[in-house]
Amino acid sequence: MSVLGVYNPLNIDVDHGDGVYLYSKEGTRYLDFTSGIGVTSLGHSHPSLVSALKTQAEKIWHCSNLFKIESQQLVADRIVKNSFAHSVFFCNSGTEAIEAGIKVIRKFFNDKKIKKSKIICANNAFHGRTYAAISASGKSKLTEGFEPLLTGFKQVEFNKTSEILKNLDEHTAAIMIETVQGEGGITPAEKKYLRDVQKIASDNDILLFFDEVQCGVGRTGKFLATEWVKELQPNLVSIAKGIGGGFPLGALLLDKKTSKSMSLGSHGSTFGGNPLAMAVANEVLNFVLNEDFLDHVREVGYNLRKLLKSEIVKKFPKLVSGVRGIGLMIGLEALENNEILIKSLINQKLLTVKAGQNVIRMLPPLILEMKHVDEAISKIDKAFSNF
Repeated sequence: MSVLGVYNPLNIDVDHGDGVYLYSKEGTRYLDFTSGIGVTSLGHSHPSLVSALKTQAEKIWHCSNLFKIESQQLVADRIVKNSFAHSVFFCNSGTEAIEAGIKVIRKFFNDKKIKKSKIICANNAFHGRTYAAISASGKSKLTEGFEPLLTGFKQVEFNKTSEILKNLDEHTAAIMIETVQGEGGITPAEKKYLRDVQKIASDNDILLFFDEVQCGVGRTGKFLATEWVKELQPNLVSIAKGIGGGFPLGALLLDKKTSKSMSLGSHGSTFGGNPLAMAVANEVLNFVLNEDFLDHVREVGYNLRKLLKSEIVKKFPKLVSGVRGIGLMIGLEALENNEILIKSLINQKLLTVKAGQNVIRMLPPLILEMKHVDEAISKIDKAFSNF
């Protein structure tokens, strides 16, 4: 087998996609509630993204950051104008954005000649698969065979500020958490928890780093999920997945004081912020920065969760017990093995993805409409009726 055997793909040979649907080579149509794990935010083959990519491809694909990239400045300006950020660093993936943020934290305190390097993280987290990312996520299947892990990370219970306070010491530099835990089971951070975390960071002069690789860029109905708590003032936020609409792209958003610590040559990326990625990102921003579009995400997400509770959870209490999530980041809590239920959904031509805590994860494209919600509910009903 020429492809390294680190994946276990479904027995579906994808040929093409159109909006919220994927098509196999045999012509079978699937309603796609995976979005490439939260990536194809505007669905498959969105005309605006295709047009932007084609236009840019005829100009230049890559020139590296040895040169000025006008579109990179344009995208950064738009993100800064519509968020807490003072500056943006572009990379190619979520885990790279996480790595960049960890470097910023260490550099920030090193510049101040303060011996702070420990980062408090959360149990059940997922920050990526590089060494710093798996070390931050803590011991799990991700780390098996890769020890020793990097030091300087401490995992505590999610949504519990008492655990943070218990592990706070003079070496603590930052708190790094997902605003909504994705891989871990679609678990949103409670608003009170976020407010308390903000106060802890402020009172102890430490940095606040939110991982929004999966939950950012409109997925929860806000451009950033941190916006659900108005008083929240992060120092760093990582985004990826949806910002490229399917094109590999990640970014680290930095506030003013952390931006100052990253001097010339302190970090970089060969491909980060390349013209092709920026052309696509600029088009994605045309949607996810539009309040009407975000209203739609919130409304459709609310209706999908409501129907899952009333039409599915009530009807199949031996299979599923509840619904969690926010916007179009939704988890169906399974009582039966989630993989078995997901296979049954595939048989009904509905694609979902598993998550921790035995959750069936649903990350449909943000362009989802109510007719697609009704179609999904019908497919789930048929799939679960087979048990």
